[in-house]
Amino acid sequence: MSETPLLSVRGLKTVFHAQDGAWPAVDGVDFSVAKGEVLGLVGESGSGKSVTGFSLVQLIDPPGEVVAGEVLFDGDDLRAASPERLRQLRGDRIAMIFQDPLMTLNPVLSIGEQMSEAILEHRDCSRQEALDKAAKALARVGISSPETRLKQYPHEFSGGMRQRVAIATALLNDPDLIIADEPTTALDVTIQAQILYEVQKLSRETGAAVIWITHDLAVVAELADRVAVMYAGRIVEIGDVMTVLDRPRHPYTLGLLNSSATMVEPGQRLHQIDGMAPRIDSRPSGCPFRPRCERTLPVCADADPQPQAHDGRTLRCHNPVPDQVAA
Repeated sequence: MSETPLLSVRGLKTVFHAQDGAWPAVDGVDFSVAKGEVLGLVGESGSGKSVTGFSLVQLIDPPGEVVAGEVLFDGDDLRAASPERLRQLRGDRIAMIFQDPLMTLNPVLSIGEQMSEAILEHRDCSRQEALDKAAKALARVGISSPETRLKQYPHEFSGGMRQRVAIATALLNDPDLIIADEPTTALDVTIQAQILYEVQKLSRETGAAVIWITHDLAVVAELADRVAVMYAGRIVEIGDVMTVLDRPRHPYTLGLLNSSATMVEPGQRLHQIDGMAPRIDSRPSGCPFRPRCERTLPVCADADPQPQAHDGRTLRCHNPVPDQVAA
């Protein structure tokens, strides 16, 4: 794994415009991903994970808008890139796997037509060579009889199989960066394990960087090198995956772990985080997590915590969880 960032994100801010203002869904996000590194991006629904992923590749539609920040991909400023340059990068050097496969697949084209076009758009090869590569990609994600499946249409596939086709399509051109938005949610555990293996293999063999967006901490523990925990549009804790998951210092990270059935010992009681994540138009003053936190101090109501280094990770918190308690 390279130490040089392939992707560097600084001060990323994405708002959604409404009649009563512009409300931030992503509010000053900073992180980087090196070649060959897998970064897990976790948090509850509404935390800003998916919007962050879409913002990176400039796929935010009105009323959403990326209004600030820097997104550098291997020297390219994606925020300043022309539509033509973005088209060249997407599907080739940058692959996006959407949570909903219907965002990827065209219902009136066969799977073979769609997958071969994804190759021919960026590679100089014959259509038959493209179809052969597409068949191999389907086999990689556990789809049997791939040559037959290439002749079929999306409506002939189950939801889980459509998702596997979308994943296979994203991996076709051996991208340098994969942004995966909860891509295995609809898959059974056996196929999920196969997909995770293929992504890890691709990352090791080609040096691809991966941003894996999910709410599943068990997947992150298995797949990621580092993890970034998001809450209310901000990264509240980021660091080495085992450091953060074994010894969380932010109260929200600890709450996520204690409420996850896959991350506690058998027989232990789960502890749900009180309350709900705030809407983007009604976030509290000071620390956004304050209304749900058990470790609040007077300063939490007045001052927004800024990123600080703590024990090999960076977190935003006025009163971090003591290391011995987190352990």
